Amino acid sequence: MATLSFRNVSKTYPGNIAVIHGIDMDVADGEFIVIVGPSGCGKSTLMRMVAGLESITGGEISIDGKVVNTLEPAERDIAMVFQNYALYPHMTVFENMAYGLKIRKLDKAEIQSRVDKAAKILELSHLLDRRPRQLSGGQRQRVAMGRAIVRDPKVFLFDEPLSNLDAKLRVQMRLEIQKLHHRLKTTSLYVTHDQVEAMTLAQRMVVMNKGIPEQIGTPIEVFEKPASVFVASFIGAPPMNLVPVHIDAQRQVKDENGAVLQIDADLVPAAVTNQKVFMGIRPEHIKLHAPGIPIDIEMVEILGSEQLVHGRHGDTPIVLRCAVGLTKDFPLQIGETVQIGTDGVHPLHWFNVETGKRIDA
Repeated sequence: MATLSFRNVSKTYPGNIAVIHGIDMDVADGEFIVIVGPSGCGKSTLMRMVAGLESITGGEISIDGKVVNTLEPAERDIAMVFQNYALYPHMTVFENMAYGLKIRKLDKAEIQSRVDKAAKILELSHLLDRRPRQLSGGQRQRVAMGRAIVRDPKVFLFDEPLSNLDAKLRVQMRLEIQKLHHRLKTTSLYVTHDQVEAMTLAQRMVVMNKGIPEQIGTPIEVFEKPASVFVASFIGAPPMNLVPVHIDAQRQVKDENGAVLQIDADLVPAAVTNQKVFMGIRPEHIKLHAPGIPIDIEMVEILGSEQLVHGRHGDTPIVLRCAVGLTKDFPLQIGETVQIGTDGVHPLHWFNVETGKRIDA
């Protein structure tokens, strides 16, 4: 196991195309870090720089205190799991897992021991004689992880390893990866665009936006106190509602048309008075048929015991998550106007309109 450090790491492609804008971060020994963000935000580029598959334009990357900027991938003592498995189709599961060890010229007994151990951890022992075409998608991904495990690296790198699996397998494999890390406690860097994967797997997460880490923190910290409008609108399923409002000196909340919304002044911090801000509220923290904001219902999604109600207040879309009831809450009609308000338990969130940054009380 090892520590992993980033010191003002940047990446610029020819033509002065900057994709990573100076990242500073320390990953503790045995920590599981998830880098999450939309396509094109630089997350995979950052991982490839750690692996040595991309050159570093500026700054330093260190593994266990050793700067690895100029080291070849084979010299960095890392193991990488890709989204496309990258298994040799003509080799058996055993041969695929053992191939890297044979290249390193380990003796047969050591190779056998490592492969057997990894196969047992991943429940692949009964599949060692099969070839990849005889395996399911989940089994192939476990083989790819097994090939990484046998190397006993200082750092595991996962590049969207579940993106090719169906929904049910993704859930199963998330559990497998959690169990694997709990067992091996190897320092791990995991890249994904799926915020559900990030929330469920990460000990800490890095939310990337256009090559910049918008927020680094535990999943709970990022969910409960998003640092910016981008983080608030990216993390959460559905994401946070952001309503443009103006706060007057008496802490009255007015919408873009100047209408006063029925928001308790005690929920409005002094730091946002006399300015236009985004008021943020999570869909699950909204109460239906409560004083607050009138919305026109556009669509209702029934999810079994709960429903997602999609509505609009003026030009602002709003989504709320609430229980499916048999009284006035259900069924809600498209085109119906209802009042929604805060649940009285969770705080509202406030963001600067110009900078997008969080405003704390």
